[in-house]
Amino acid sequence: VCTPIDTQAITTDGLRSYGAAMNELGNREKQEVGRWANNGVENSHLPFRRRERAMLRFKQMKALQKFASVHADLHNHFSLERHLIDRKTFKERRSAAPAEWRLIAS
Repeated sequence: VCTPIDTQAITTDGLRSYGAAMNELGNREKQEVGRWANNGVENSHLPFRRRERAMLRFKQMKALQKFASVHADLHNHFSLERHLIDRKTFKERRSAAPAEWRLIAS
């Protein structure tokens, strides 16, 4: 996990393999490792990590792929992004979603 913050520094965590890779690339002096320096990089992975944890229960890749394809459709259908619309519109869409889903599923 390494992300260039600017052209002057590359922030990584303390994993030793990153240091070895930076030596090999000749960028060791640009590497920035600090206790909290990597927080921005790690926080950018949170949504991915959340999905990854949810998917750990699957033993077979086929089951995971089936779940992921169905989950994406359901999530897009029911995720109404409340913060982008007013309350009245949100409530109208939210109440219409289950009825529409029943129509699609039957």
